[in-house]
Amino acid sequence: MYLFSDRLYRKDEIVLDDSKKQVVFTTIDNEIILKWLAEHNFPESFIEDIQNEDQSIAYEENEKFKLIILKYFIQDEEDELLYHDENVVIVMTGNTFLFLSRDTKIIKNITNRLYKRYKQSDSLEYITYTVIDIMVDHTMWIIDRIDDRLEEIEDRIFAENLNEQDVQKSLYFARRTLNRIAKLSVQSNDTVNKIYNHFSSEKRRKLQYEFIDLKEHLSFSINESKTYLDRTGYLQTLLMGFLSNRMNQAMQRLAAISLIFLPITFIAGIYGMNFKFMPELEWKYGYFAVWILNLTIAWFIFRWLKKRKWI
Repeated sequence: MYLFSDRLYRKDEIVLDDSKKQVVFTTIDNEIILKWLAEHNFPESFIEDIQNEDQSIAYEENEKFKLIILKYFIQDEEDELLYHDENVVIVMTGNTFLFLSRDTKIIKNITNRLYKRYKQSDSLEYITYTVIDIMVDHTMWIIDRIDDRLEEIEDRIFAENLNEQDVQKSLYFARRTLNRIAKLSVQSNDTVNKIYNHFSSEKRRKLQYEFIDLKEHLSFSINESKTYLDRTGYLQTLLMGFLSNRMNQAMQRLAAISLIFLPITFIAGIYGMNFKFMPELEWKYGYFAVWILNLTIAWFIFRWLKKRKWI
C-alpha cells in the first residue's frame, strides 16, 4: 500500500484518517480499504463494480462518493506488440483519494510517476487529473512504440530472410492492441467529460486547461490508433502482395525449366517409339547428333528466357 501525505510512505497497514487529506494506492482486495468503505456506507453496487473484472469504463457518484473505473494497458508475455487492459478504480470521498488495482505493477508504475509530480497542496480533483493524465501518456507511449515496430516490420517484409509467420503474428497482435486502444480511448474520453462536468464550478475553472489538454491527448490516442490500425492493414496487404509476387517468381522459374525440357522431351518421345524404319538409328553419329540437337535447343531457350528475365 502507498500513501501520499507530506511525502510518500509505504507500509503494510495504513490507518485512514478522515480529518486530513490522504491519497492511497493499493490493491482492490485490500481488506483495510474494503472495511473502511463499508464503514462509510460505500454502496454495494459500487463494490460489485470495482470487484468485477469485466466491468467497463464508467463514472458513478452519489452524495458521498465518486467512483471512476478506467483501463490501463499492460504488455502481454506472448508478444511485445500485444497489450491487454486491466481495470483501475478511483474512489473520491471527502479528503480521501483511493486508487485500486488488481495488478501491483500498475500501482507501482502510477505511484512512481505521480511521486515526481505530486505536491502537498494539490487538490483531490487535480490529483485525479494527474493520475488520468499519467495513464493517457502511457497509452500514447504504447502507440508510439507500435509505430516504431511497424517501421521495422515494413523493412522486414523486403528482407531476404523474411519470416512470414513472425511478421503476420506481429501484425495481428498490433491490430488487436490498436483496436482495443481506439475503442477504450473513446469510452475514456466520454468518462473524462463526465468527471470534469461533475466538479464544482470553481474546480472546473481552475482545471479547465488541464482537462482540455487531457482530452486533446485522448483525441490523439483515438486518431493515431485508428491511423496505425489502417497501416497494419496496408502492411498485411503489402506482405500478401510480396509473398504472392515471390510465389509467382517461383512458378515462373518452374515454368521456364519446363519450357527448356519440353522440346527435349518431345524429341525423346519420338525416338522412344517402336517404328521399324527410322533411318537415323542406323547412322553411326545418330546418337551424338540427337545430343547436340537437344543441347542446342536447350541453350537457345535458356538464352531467350534469360533475356526476358524469366530466370
